[in-house]
Amino acid sequence: MGDFVWFHDVSWHATYAIYFFIIGIVAGLTFLSFLSWHNEALRPIRASSAWGAFVLLAIGGLLLIADLSQPLRFFNILNPFYLNFGSPLAWGALNIVSFGIVLVVYLFMLRKGGGGGRWMAGIAALLALGLPIYTGFDLTVHQSRPVWNTPIIPVLFVAMAIASGSAAASLLAGSNAETRATLRQYLLWSTGAVGVMLVSILGTTHHGGSAQELTYLILTTGTMGLIFVGIGIVAGTAAPIALLLAPFGRQQLGVVLAGMLVLAGGAALRYALLMGPQQLQTLY
Repeated sequence: MGDFVWFHDVSWHATYAIYFFIIGIVAGLTFLSFLSWHNEALRPIRASSAWGAFVLLAIGGLLLIADLSQPLRFFNILNPFYLNFGSPLAWGALNIVSFGIVLVVYLFMLRKGGGGGRWMAGIAALLALGLPIYTGFDLTVHQSRPVWNTPIIPVLFVAMAIASGSAAASLLAGSNAETRATLRQYLLWSTGAVGVMLVSILGTTHHGGSAQELTYLILTTGTMGLIFVGIGIVAGTAAPIALLLAPFGRQQLGVVLAGMLVLAGGAALRYALLMGPQQLQTLY
């Protein structure tokens, strides 16, 4: 009978967690570059944020292609006659490709100068907003997966994208006090929103059914608990908020340190939220 033992495995591997982390920073940086057209304090990071988003988008795209069992099938998403427009995956692929094209055009406009950059930045920001929303939607549609199957997940990924983008931009701001002060506000409020949603997810999961309670135990104990609670919530969410609220958090070093903590926490949260709920299926 040992010949018929079913070995359970996770469907989404850690590569996707890395992709979620990278694409969140991409969306956040693009959004900040767009806001620089409406907030003079962010103008010094307009070009650097856009270029940073482009480089990270290329890395994230390579990760997705490499994870395919047949990487050359990537070219199928460039063929509109091949795509099944009834599939959410097709719209996600179109979103990424469209965003990449618009981002390249936006970078060209920034390099060339002249008009049109503001409007192209708006289109890029709108498409960038779809990246974390679609990422969250990919998880939400799994009806049998505790934690994932909740409408708050896409909103959480948007908040984490803004927090991660603001954290990355804080490393690009240098000693510009006005830019640093503005990024500090974005970093503080977006990280606070992430914290509120994490508390909501933990509360509803802890008091749910048996599957939810088991998922809660996986996320809050052992190695996964160290990643999710220790690094993601305590070090990557609560600590940066406390740091930014302190006088030291208004200084350049304080904002940069808070940003680095948010980046570490964002990576940990995405890994735990992706891998933790899947571990339940490996136990039975």
